[in-house]
Amino acid sequence: MRFRQEPSSGQASPGTREVRFPDRAPSRPAPGRATGFLFLLATLGCAAALAATYYFFVRTTTGQFIDESALVEAVEIHGAAGKASNKLLDWLPALSVLIASVVVLFVTVARRRWAAAGIAVAAATGANVATQLLKDLVPVRPFRGIETLEFNSLPSGHTTLAASAAAAVFLMVSPRWRPLAGFLGGSFAVATGVSTLINQWHRPADVVAAFLVVGAFTLPAGWLIVRTGRGWNVWEGYNGHWASARLWVAVPVLAGLASAAVAAYSLLKIAPGPAQEGSTTNYFWAGTSLIVITGYLATVALVWLFGHAAQRRSPAV
Repeated sequence: MRFRQEPSSGQASPGTREVRFPDRAPSRPAPGRATGFLFLLATLGCAAALAATYYFFVRTTTGQFIDESALVEAVEIHGAAGKASNKLLDWLPALSVLIASVVVLFVTVARRRWAAAGIAVAAATGANVATQLLKDLVPVRPFRGIETLEFNSLPSGHTTLAASAAAAVFLMVSPRWRPLAGFLGGSFAVATGVSTLINQWHRPADVVAAFLVVGAFTLPAGWLIVRTGRGWNVWEGYNGHWASARLWVAVPVLAGLASAAVAAYSLLKIAPGPAQEGSTTNYFWAGTSLIVITGYLATVALVWLFGHAAQRRSPAV
């Protein structure tokens, strides 16, 4: 048996059939574009929104009136809802730490994500420390003619604890689990924030500020985790797994839109004009809607941003 050698010029000789084999190179993950810039922009946005929330709801007369009215009107629906939310708040510290610790520990040991665990725990700890420092360092509420407590209650410590625990779980799980983890964790944080309002522990702005503090620490931590854990921050996109179904993004979007409608309706009823009516619970519902909108907007933004930053498996060519 003889083998015909191809000419050195690289061209096949007459009568020789050229055989081409398909490219069998493995698929390569493709990361999202400009992820570092997007994470930085989102972090700065959280910081700016936190400053704006403080200025409007603490330093201005209109903001103080809206915030305090929501807190006062919460008395009207305290009843059974107050008892249920009070139980949640009583169990919240232990429940948040327990859930986050179990998930983080399991994922760390099972998947050996030691660096990610350290970053996630540091971010959660930083958010809670920052919340307590802000309460002590931020000036007391100035008197603007509104009868209110003068001490500073912004941000909400309970909400920060719940949201930071949920964020730690979100950071630790793989991309295909993040849409579900974001929805469940966001719902847990929103329920906690609403409970603090129902029990007159915090004003709506305190809860919103807590969400923003957690976001400001979660985003840089997430960027570090994505950068240092490229091997496992890979997914096939939405609907590739039941936990990454678009349903978990659609539900908080719909909840946010419904809350926006409730807020608009409540504020229109108390807006100056011929049809203006004395409020009994309108400010409360507007404040509750603000909590839901902020919490779920942050959830959807995080899921989208981390989905964009995670590397995609491109099909083999």
